[in-house]
Amino acid sequence: MNLFTASETLPFGVAVALIVAIAVLEGVGMLVALSPSNVIDDLLPHAVPESGLDRVLGWLHLGRVPALVLLLLFLLGYALFGYALQKVAMNLLGNFLPAWAAGLLAVPPGLATVRGLGSLVAHIVPRDETSAVSEQSLVGRGGVISAGAARRGLAAQARVRDAFGRTHYLMVEPDFDEEVFEEGVQILIVRKQGAFYRCIANPHPNLI
Repeated sequence: MNLFTASETLPFGVAVALIVAIAVLEGVGMLVALSPSNVIDDLLPHAVPESGLDRVLGWLHLGRVPALVLLLLFLLGYALFGYALQKVAMNLLGNFLPAWAAGLLAVPPGLATVRGLGSLVAHIVPRDETSAVSEQSLVGRGGVISAGAARRGLAAQARVRDAFGRTHYLMVEPDFDEEVFEEGVQILIVRKQGAFYRCIANPHPNLI
């Protein structure tokens, strides 16, 4: 129990407490038909396309997964790694690391948890009906490859804006076998097949 009560593990105890608090708030929100997740998503500013912030948000799946869920994933990874780190430090060094040092070291694993599990959660967590759009409504929309290289059999992430200006991150493959779309290439969504969208090179990139 010293691991959970020591002052050196306080940041991770706070992370666990926040997870519980967020779960309670979300549960209460469901009872009153007001989801904190949707409120936070609406308050978040939209990043400028092609900006560094936009790339970071896409890497963290923001826009595909509710912001509150991503926060929970971060807190989970942060707390688990932090406690494990302090346990190893006690076994090897005989003392816990300072709380500030352990807290900083746990940030990258927290972000890695968001990146690793965010894509999986995107297929599980339902989108709110007030802001969700039909999957077929994204067909005909222009976008840009934001992560990876898209080729047949190997999908890449593309950033597409719907008719309301909201950003969506889709997994896309070229519609033709011989095409390969590198990161930054502008594409046009032409159809949806299974879990992926098919795309071609955008013949009118100025319409994005």
